Amino acid sequence: MRTLLIATRNRGKLKEIKELVDDLPFNIVDLSKFPSIETVEESGDTFAGNASLKARGYARQAGVLTLADDSGLMVDALDGDPGVHSARYAGEGASDRERTEKLLRALADVPQSRRGARFVSVIAIAQHKGEIVHVSVGECQGQIARDPRGDGGFGYDPIFIPEGSTLTFGELAADEKNRISHRAHALSKAVAFLRALTAASRDV
Repeated sequence: MRTLLIATRNRGKLKEIKELVDDLPFNIVDLSKFPSIETVEESGDTFAGNASLKARGYARQAGVLTLADDSGLMVDALDGDPGVHSARYAGEGASDRERTEKLLRALADVPQSRRGARFVSVIAIAQHKGEIVHVSVGECQGQIARDPRGDGGFGYDPIFIPEGSTLTFGELAADEKNRISHRAHALSKAVAFLRALTAASRDV
């Protein structure tokens, strides 16, 4: 069975991605299977740039088909910040709670009517030699809550209320979040590509 590397060390992200790709005909592994692999710097200025850098860099090192995600939260009142810097918004090594608290402080005086935001996810897939063969984008519109609610998910999930819901991502059941999230939208396109790829391999 062909190996698919999910290029992340984020346990929450890994769990979410694995749940969405688990039925694919691949041996799904993560970066923990390659302890000597070097971290790929996320030096791009777009989600697509970072996802492609990671997919390409880890594929070349591991020598296997690689799926990488770059995602983040874009807040209207902050001119799209934290954006591609979402994971480093409160500094390197900061916790999810520290990032969330900094964001809420930045929005402390912003009324609910102006707390619009969207989560963005870009999935890039690279062949074993590093060639990018697929890129897909997913978004989820919503708004920022005034206080964290719920302990599900990870990252900014406890303060993000998706459009059409009164609950935060942190309060939603995992299967409901996986139905509507930005990552789910991007992964659905990636999964379709991977299914077609395996079908084409069987036909050769």
